[in-house]
Amino acid sequence: MSQTTRPLTDLEIARSIQLKPIQTIGDNLGILPDELDPYGKYIAKIDAPAILERLKDRPNGRYIDVTGITPTPLGEGKSLTTVGLSLALNKIGKSTIGTIRQPSLGPMFGIKGGAAGGGQSQVLPMESFNLHLTGDTHAVSLAHNLLAAVIDTHIAQGNKLEIDPVAVSWPRVVDLNDRALRRIVVGLGGRENGQPRETRFDIAVASEVMAVLALARDLKDLRNRLAEITIGYDRQRKPVTAGDLGVAGSMAVLLKGALLPNLLQTTEHTPMLIHTGPFGNIAHGNSSVLSDLAGLKLADYVVTESGFGSDMGFEKFMDIKCRAAGVLPDAAVVVCTVRALKMHSGRFRIVAGRPLDPGLAQEDLETIELGAGNLRKHIENVRSLGVPAVVAINRFKTDSPAELELVRKIALEAGAFDAQVSEVWEYGGEGGRGLAEAVVAAAESADRANGVGPHQLYPLDMPIREKITTIARSMYGANDVDFMPEATRQMKRYTELGWDKLPICVAKTQYSLSDNAALKGRPSDFTVMIREIRAYTGAGFLCPIAGEIMTMPGLPSNGAYLHIDLDENNEIVGLF
Repeated sequence: MSQTTRPLTDLEIARSIQLKPIQTIGDNLGILPDELDPYGKYIAKIDAPAILERLKDRPNGRYIDVTGITPTPLGEGKSLTTVGLSLALNKIGKSTIGTIRQPSLGPMFGIKGGAAGGGQSQVLPMESFNLHLTGDTHAVSLAHNLLAAVIDTHIAQGNKLEIDPVAVSWPRVVDLNDRALRRIVVGLGGRENGQPRETRFDIAVASEVMAVLALARDLKDLRNRLAEITIGYDRQRKPVTAGDLGVAGSMAVLLKGALLPNLLQTTEHTPMLIHTGPFGNIAHGNSSVLSDLAGLKLADYVVTESGFGSDMGFEKFMDIKCRAAGVLPDAAVVVCTVRALKMHSGRFRIVAGRPLDPGLAQEDLETIELGAGNLRKHIENVRSLGVPAVVAINRFKTDSPAELELVRKIALEAGAFDAQVSEVWEYGGEGGRGLAEAVVAAAESADRANGVGPHQLYPLDMPIREKITTIARSMYGANDVDFMPEATRQMKRYTELGWDKLPICVAKTQYSLSDNAALKGRPSDFTVMIREIRAYTGAGFLCPIAGEIMTMPGLPSNGAYLHIDLDENNEIVGLF
């Protein structure tokens, strides 16, 4: 009787690859020895500002963003596609660097897991990538919490700036899902412990400091942005900043090393730059400006990833990150799966940690067509910003040829430049050849699909209310936006302070085009509710909170933390 062979886990596949010294990866890119700072054998920091200065006269390579449809709670493989597409582009002769965020430890110990790709398209070493890497997120937490400590110290020791304790908006952070910290009281236990006040913890990747790190172009820019962070207001309702408190310099020192991108390699020894990790449903959800700019000087192509769907990460990529970087993409990849389109029909429900409905594995063309409105809307979103869209259909073994062909037909009819089945999980770069060739053709197309080049969604001088309404109507398909009284007051105040020229970073659910996670497919006849607007003046954007969005997630009862351990050889097990 034959024994069924158990498929290898991602971790086992990753460990089967013989890694190359990181200096070799750097040499292949043309990075000079003094621009590379190794962290062990297989990870290094690169001096991106020095590289940008040295190569300032070299033309930029092509710039590709990987976005997606509205995902299921299990994800649809955007990180996998980003890694796999970079492998495939290298395989067809295009020198390519992939750039992605470092995952948060919150989802890592929850249900979703890490974000190193998967199968034969992974970032290595996988354990380091998914855990502490070079400590950048810890540095962000320290800098953020230093500012929080200075605020309470200042209030306790005389309060020369007359900070109103009730008007302090700066929380503390930790890079774990911990629901018990969503609302807390600090300063208990007597005068020597400070003044009692209510505050909160956010997850570290939602910190404005993380967003600042992701958008800063050099140390000077980083220092200036940190000084501009607004922590609250004084008793005369004037904003108080980290610069006013004199702490921006110390914060910059803590972040000096974290400003430099991390160089790693893939399962096929191609380069990946891993840097910063702002959350996609709360912050702008994109890796750093510095890593992308350095990559564009070092390679023919840079493939980056924006968080969640086009309504979130891609819009923020265009309106926030590209503005900060001064570059625009040549093409975008919209990742979708047959499974997700079936969910968007409304006939299936996918819950993280629970077994999938067996019906999802059955051929069902009618259900795909019912859910296809979601794919059509995301293609429309990308094309509306003048960017050609290539659809990547991540193939599962249960997908039938007829289902894959139907999705491809739907994508092309919706205006996609091309649509290709991607098998990069199983075959690595070889499984993405068709996708890579389609992306090159889209990036090199002269007409940009609709005759208009890439552009932002709104001008910065548009009033705050109109910018938010434009995003909701154009990207989400909303009828209108309902601003709660607090949000209305904040818009008036921010306009008086001159913050109305900042771009917008909407925080909303990632599981729907609307602000209601239960509305799947392509919702219509809905109104987006904005309950408050937070001012992130250091990062340089305003953050409207749409619906019920949490800045501190909670752990599930059956999270990944139950399975992660050390085996008898002290090797990490259970990451995936």
